[in-house]
Amino acid sequence: MAALIVGGRRARRTVELPERLRTRHWPSVESVLLSVEGGLGLAGAGWKIGAASEDVRRAERLPSPSPGVIYPHTIFPSDALLPASLFINYRCCECEFAFRVNLDFPARADPYTAADARAGIEALFPVLEIGDSVFPDWYGSSGYFGTCLDNGGGAALVTGPETRDWRDADLPEAGMDAYLNGRYIKSGRASAAMGHPVTSLTWLINWARERGRAIRAGDVVSTGTCTGHLFAAPGDTVRADFGPFGVVQARFGLPDDAAQAGIADQGR
Repeated sequence: MAALIVGGRRARRTVELPERLRTRHWPSVESVLLSVEGGLGLAGAGWKIGAASEDVRRAERLPSPSPGVIYPHTIFPSDALLPASLFINYRCCECEFAFRVNLDFPARADPYTAADARAGIEALFPVLEIGDSVFPDWYGSSGYFGTCLDNGGGAALVTGPETRDWRDADLPEAGMDAYLNGRYIKSGRASAAMGHPVTSLTWLINWARERGRAIRAGDVVSTGTCTGHLFAAPGDTVRADFGPFGVVQARFGLPDDAAQAGIADQGR
């Protein structure tokens, strides 16, 4: 299964998963996710957490949040033009808070606490986490945890301004508004990420610890959607206004042939 996903990602093509490989056995899903990381052979720059929201897990019948690797070449500054070649089937935009850590969290026997995680945070920033998958039908594939198998659906991360003095803020109540091509779509709050983004960060650190993995100083961890899903298409612009924490915007490029013809490939 991991080989099919890696092949689809490398060739930038849709993959139809054979019925015999479709699974809802969660340990198998996590094993495939880590095998995909190994098969791609790319160094990670951090992690994203899918389905940090209980509402999302309930809707997609997920037993756990779903992590994925963030790769350096998929991190962009706000207002970057994201090339069409970066995506295969989707541009699923989620408004999230991310942390960059400045301490190592090596694998160990004892769990890390929220205080441990908080002590290792260097900066907080708003992000748009962009999801994609080699599998067709984003929600249909949840029947076999398709996006979870495929790096937790992670494809790109667009980052906003950094904040280092966030600790006195009521972070769970921090809100954000999402816009598609200038039109208001939805709002959310940071509390959707396991009640508090630091709780999500702590969960991810311990998820890695339990699997003999380390979170390293300099890693970025995006803590999960606060707004649910917003699907964009080539040529669209998605903007998220996080109030005092700043604005982050992603512009989605057109495929070369579509740009010449003036037609956006909907890609959804």
